[in-house]
Amino acid sequence: MMRCRLVKLSKFSGNKASVYSIILNNETETLLDKFLKENSNLHISETKDILKRLMTIGHKTGARTTFFKEFEGKLGDGVCALYDEPNSHLRLYCIKYGTQIIIIGNGGPKSKSIKALQEDDKLKEENYFLRWLSGQITEKIIDQDIKYSNDYLDFLGDLEFQDYDIE
Repeated sequence: MMRCRLVKLSKFSGNKASVYSIILNNETETLLDKFLKENSNLHISETKDILKRLMTIGHKTGARTTFFKEFEGKLGDGVCALYDEPNSHLRLYCIKYGTQIIIIGNGGPKSKSIKALQEDDKLKEENYFLRWLSGQITEKIIDQDIKYSNDYLDFLGDLEFQDYDIE
């Protein structure tokens, strides 16, 4: 069993969009922190570009469709991949709520030999976790345990989730 909670990343969040990440169990690092640790040595320019893109999303443009590879999950769950350039190999999975809220998960490099994320255990695990989380958020929105702020830039309410089974 695993628990997680959403945390707003104030550095990246601005007047155009809010950027959240996820903390698992009682850890101190977010999934974005883990992604950066895992990838910044081998993919330094791509990770820097992704961080610049997050700043741009929060402070200048919002979460524009062109920044994401959409439909990386099930229909309607908002799971997508953020990348710095369309042909880059680094994938950072996230859940997008319109242009104003994104939740950053984890990801990793996608090698050229892999056609589908299911062929890479790490990418599959990160992606499927966000699919589960998206479903949990949707349930809490329906039950009104999570609401949008008046400007639609924030989630308000119960941002903790549990019972994710790691296979």
